[in-house]
Amino acid sequence: MKVSGFTIIRNGVKYHYYFEQAILSILPICDEFVINYGESEDKTLERLHKIKQKFPDKIKIIRTFWDESLREEGKILSIQTNIALELCSGDWCFYIQADEVVHEKYLPEIKKNLEKYLDDERVEGFALNYLHFYGSFFTYFDRRPFYRREVRIIRNNGRIKSVRDAQGFRVDGKRKPRAKIINAYIYHYGWVRPEKVMLEKMKNMDRYWHDDEWISQRYRKITRVFNNFEGAKFFYGEHPKVMQDIIASADWQVIPSPEDIKIKSPFKFLLNIIEDKILKTQIFEHKNFKPI
Repeated sequence: MKVSGFTIIRNGVKYHYYFEQAILSILPICDEFVINYGESEDKTLERLHKIKQKFPDKIKIIRTFWDESLREEGKILSIQTNIALELCSGDWCFYIQADEVVHEKYLPEIKKNLEKYLDDERVEGFALNYLHFYGSFFTYFDRRPFYRREVRIIRNNGRIKSVRDAQGFRVDGKRKPRAKIINAYIYHYGWVRPEKVMLEKMKNMDRYWHDDEWISQRYRKITRVFNNFEGAKFFYGEHPKVMQDIIASADWQVIPSPEDIKIKSPFKFLLNIIEDKILKTQIFEHKNFKPI
């Protein structure tokens, strides 16, 4: 069995992406790792080359220019993702976004599933659970307004491609892939940055959906990002080892009070109880895969 890791990154240093940690977190179970580097204005490439120096037999870096004229539904993200995917040669392809990190304790479970279903063509991919950290490394969401699970490992059969804003995949450009849910978590750190950097990152990402006028209007009065922690939870576990040094020096975190995270809406409170205690699922949850 051969496993290919792949990702895309552009201006990773400028916008405070944890792309080095993302790559290193799954590298132990990857036989190769393809990085699509978009020409940047910072030292992202320099940092990628440092990783390549340590793992010369695994890391492959390609350089691309992103078409800034593509401003519809974040399409440029799936286009660039598929460029990296096409260069993967493994039986399975593990997609990790630049602000996602897999805890090392889950790697054995992931690898076990990849081996178990290698010859089972019904399984086209694997979905992983998510913890979405917000404002700090000690508060997170595991439900609305964030997604609970996403497909991050796909079978490399040439039929499964990234779509739209690279959040999900489709088979032959049409149907959702059939996926097993692995009892493992991705720690999503996309909302854990210094607040000013977070604001600039949001503006930059919105450029892949909207024109300059829309962005100018939207961000004219926005000065705060982390101002709604309702429904968040405090995190008491351990973060991945590759994140330890970053977390120890992060003196910019916005940590809410217990009162801030309380669910104040009676409807939302009741809905959470029904979903957690009775239904054991989230009502009207969108899935980018068909569970099998």
